Amino acid sequence: MCANVFGALKSLFRKPFDGGKRTMDHGSQQQQTQQMPGPFAGYAGPQGPYPGQHPALLRLDEVQREIASLGPQVCSYSGLQNDREYKRLERELTRLLLEVDKVETEGRPELQQARKRAAGEVEGLLRYLEGNATHPSRLAIEELTQEAQNLLNEGVVEPFRQGQAQDAFEISEELVEAVQDVAMRLAQVKTGGSVPLRKARYKALTRVCAVQEILEGRVRTHTLALPLSDDTHEAVQRINQVMAQVSGARCQEVALLMGLSGRDSCAHLARILTELLVELDALDVSSNAAVRNYRKQVVEEINGLLKHLDLEGEGEDTRRWMHGGRQGWMHGGRQGYDLAQNDSIREIEVIRGRVSVLREEVLRHGAAGHGTELQGLLTHLDQVDTGRNPCIREARRRAVLEVQALITFLDLWEALGRRNPGPDEAPSHAAVWRVLASLCDLQAQVLGFDGKRADKSYMVLEELLTKQLLALDAVDPQGDQGTKTARKQAVKHAQNILSYLDMKTDEWEY
Repeated sequence: MCANVFGALKSLFRKPFDGGKRTMDHGSQQQQTQQMPGPFAGYAGPQGPYPGQHPALLRLDEVQREIASLGPQVCSYSGLQNDREYKRLERELTRLLLEVDKVETEGRPELQQARKRAAGEVEGLLRYLEGNATHPSRLAIEELTQEAQNLLNEGVVEPFRQGQAQDAFEISEELVEAVQDVAMRLAQVKTGGSVPLRKARYKALTRVCAVQEILEGRVRTHTLALPLSDDTHEAVQRINQVMAQVSGARCQEVALLMGLSGRDSCAHLARILTELLVELDALDVSSNAAVRNYRKQVVEEINGLLKHLDLEGEGEDTRRWMHGGRQGWMHGGRQGYDLAQNDSIREIEVIRGRVSVLREEVLRHGAAGHGTELQGLLTHLDQVDTGRNPCIREARRRAVLEVQALITFLDLWEALGRRNPGPDEAPSHAAVWRVLASLCDLQAQVLGFDGKRADKSYMVLEELLTKQLLALDAVDPQGDQGTKTARKQAVKHAQNILSYLDMKTDEWEY
């Protein structure tokens, strides 16, 4: 992926950034016969005083090697301008720019060209670094992260620090839902395929999702008959003490994952939890099934916390959410932070591909009889493992809507074909059916629409659908319950078509 970024810098310096491995033309073909190792060709003019490379080119060669070292770091940086790493990279690049500016060219065109190229590459990296750190999507990610931090600081961390016990009652459903809402909005932040933006979104999303799972797990423990009485078994008192420590560790972990703890580290907390596991394992509870089950549940609680503690790093390991094979920056970065490589997403995409084929058949040939297969696809989608990842959840939801849109179109199309109104049909009821016939035609156009919101065809469809809603609103049921029900269903159908049209054009990405 970083190679793609270097390619994108072509427009900045006319030639692609190559990590400092290119050679340059200096003089005629005869002058290029003797070259020194490095990105620049040797300069050895017929009358030149330098038997090897020109000193200026030697210095630029050193600069190019430093650019080659800093380039991947810049291309993978996902932080903000006030971060320490940003300031380090900016400082190093600025130093290189000054070093390039100091190179004496002696008025030689080939040296001037070499210096200009090196300066252009450094300036391009500076612009790329600043552009990603100040990108609107990066700022949106930071804003949502701070929103989650505020929610969790007020609802979990501060009460714990003030000595308040955090039981299932105190972690409200409202807090869990608020955190889930933040995760959903994070999943909808557009990255445009940028590695730094994908990385920032992934890092924020994994932490928020981890905290969401911790909170939901804590609420679920209220359904367990825990803790047991100390009189039950001699080991119960110690298990109860461990359970209390786990409750505190849960709050500490939330603080760590959300950057609300300045002293502790995930590694330190992981060591403490691991020691608790060892201690629990050493307890002899073989004689009491209830105590064994109690210990097992506490062990599961600890393991549930441990699995999130590897998120303290930059989030290079994408296997937690993207378990579809070997991932990561070390393999070129193309798959890192790329949910398109996730097994569940691939499964969803296969289903969407089949839906697309069925949709074409229906729109082209008016074919019926696909209901059973479409229902089977819905069942398949329901079985897709989302791994608690809001991005995958959203992908599945959208795929479900695609299937449902085709099913409702076929149902309406078949219903219109079977319709045989009697002579005593109420005019208002007939008016609703006329609107439904118009909606069927419009839905076919929406199903086949493949444009953007700025397109004229989109605006025409939106206007025509709105007119059908107005036409339904003008229908007077005159007290007829059947007409009231039909009109209500028609309004819902029209609104669903509008929502589907909106979904098809919102440019959502994984």
